[in-house]
Amino acid sequence: MDLAQLWPPVALTLLLSAATTICLLLLGTPLAWWLARTRWAGREMAGGILALPLVLPPTVIGFYLLIALGPNGPGGWVAGLWGGRTLAFSFPGLLIGSILYSLPFMVHPLRSAFEAVPEENLEAAKTLGASNGKTFWRVALPEARSGYLTGTVLTFAHTVGEFGVVLMIGGNIPGETKLLSIAIYDFVERLQWGNAHILSLGMVVFGFVAITAMLMVDRRAALPRP
Repeated sequence: MDLAQLWPPVALTLLLSAATTICLLLLGTPLAWWLARTRWAGREMAGGILALPLVLPPTVIGFYLLIALGPNGPGGWVAGLWGGRTLAFSFPGLLIGSILYSLPFMVHPLRSAFEAVPEENLEAAKTLGASNGKTFWRVALPEARSGYLTGTVLTFAHTVGEFGVVLMIGGNIPGETKLLSIAIYDFVERLQWGNAHILSLGMVVFGFVAITAMLMVDRRAALPRP
């Protein structure tokens, strides 16, 4: 076992997963609230677009992200602002790709939680003079806490386990884009079975803990409140 080889991809994966989860908490909240409350006829179409990563192969998403983040896409223009050529094969590119790929894992639980908020609770808050903002922060947000816990666990765990998308847009650059799943693949290719076993077993344990935590959250949310 060589910790010098094992720790960098683990640390980078944890950093990416945390950053992705925080970004999606900020981005997913207004999206989920809008999908849950809007009466626009096309909201299911919008929800379907946001859920596309659930059904599209990672290689398809990675391919189009590679074009978008490359030197001839919007990512090349953004990178040019600080003298770069591309956002692909960089940590910012990985973050953008992870946000898009994990978006439904945050938005769907939040939307379901917001839709489950009793309408009478929202109306009562407005009747008492609360603004839309206060109604959201003091009524909807606490009621949707189980959705936030589920979305956070799912998003973090899904980002930890990403492979296809991050490989296509990030490659295998040690210390910059070499994530945990890519490191396992790399160790297997080099026949370093011991290192591959250690990381793979860690992923299995982490996945079990994440799923168990999510099921416990869902079970507690389903219990009747006193």
